[in-house]
Parts: sequence; structure tokens; C-alpha cells
Amino acid sequence: MAELVFFCGTMDCGKSTLALQMHHNHEARGRDGVLWVRQDRAGEARLSSRLGLSVPANEVRDDTDFWAAVVDRRTRGRAVDFLICDEAQFYSPAQVDQLADVVDELKVDVYAFGITTDFRAQLFPGSARMLELADRVESLQVQALCWCGARATHNARTVHGVMVVEGEQVVIGDISDAQAPDPDAVSYEVLCRRHHRQRITATVSGAGAISPQTLGLLND
Repeated sequence: MAELVFFCGTMDCGKSTLALQMHHNHEARGRDGVLWVRQDRAGEARLSSRLGLSVPANEVRDDTDFWAAVVDRRTRGRAVDFLICDEAQFYSPAQVDQLADVVDELKVDVYAFGITTDFRAQLFPGSARMLELADRVESLQVQALCWCGARATHNARTVHGVMVVEGEQVVIGDISDAQAPDPDAVSYEVLCRRHHRQRITATVSGAGAISPQTLGLLND
């Protein structure tokens, strides 16, 4: 039986890496799938992970209709057994409903990946609808860590290393100030609940690097 599964976690917990791995595993067993993503760090129509993996994908736009896309593909004689939907927090609630319809009526498995809350610790509309409709919600087991070493549970937006709590809900930025070419650029950092509530980032605390470049693997 087809199902809608939502894999969620904070930034840096391996969501996109798992999405790419699942796509590979299913295709290796002869299943045909379609990759979807919205506002990936690698640019338009790309699905990438922080480990440096990057593949072409279909860009989700405001007018994307998942039901119509699957029906069109099947009408043209192409199989659709599953969908991989990354950055699902950026989807509209209506698009999440379309994904549920694809599962229930067209018997297509949908594996969605995303973060649940924004930099203000408030649910993204797309994630909220996913939580309401998903057959299963899976919290990723790879734990991102706060600068203090505790499990990171919240996403923080920073400018000059200082946490900000106002602004548009969606602003694409780097994962650390050290990687941002523009000193005024928006960056993001994962924090434990305590330090998110206290607005104490790694820079404010005087701690070391947020995400060290371990073994040269992290290039994005």
C-alpha cells in the first residue's frame, strides 16, 4: 500500500543525503521515481547534500501541481512508482494535499523531507500540513549538535553571528558566517532549545566553529 512519509529534523541532520540515498535504493530495485525540490542551496532544479552530492531535480514552484505532473507523466507512458520531495517545508499546504491525493488515488509512494520549524520556532505551513496528513512521521536519527554539545533542536537565523527573530519566514542563507562572502548575509545555525530561547549563538558565546570542515568533505 502506498504511503506518505515525512522525514524531518533540524538543519545539518542529513535529510537531503537520505533523500538521495532512498532515490538510489528504490531505483536499484527497478522502481521509477521523480525527484522534486524547492530552493535548494545548490540552486534551481538541483537536489544537494552537505556532503557534496548533487543531482538534477524538478523545481517546485508556486504553481506546481503534483497530481497533474504524475498524471501527465503516466499519460505519456512513463511509470511513476514514487516521489522524493525535498525541502518540503517550502511547499504550500495545497501542494501537500496534492501529494496525499497522489498517494491515495494513484498509489504512488511519497517520501518527503524537511525541517518542521523556522528561525522563530514556528511551524512552516508546508510542514504543518505534512504533520497533519502523513501516514508516518520519522525523526532523523543523525543528531545535529548545538555549539554547547547538546542535541540541536532549533534553527536560528543570524547576521554577524547574532541571532535575529524578525523578517521573512523564508530567506536562503549559508550555514555559518564563516562561509558567507557578504558580512551582512543571512546565515543559519542549529541550537539546543535553551540557547535558542536565550539567543546565544556560537559567536555570542565565544565558542569555536559551528560546522568544522572535517576531512575536507563539506564544501557547500
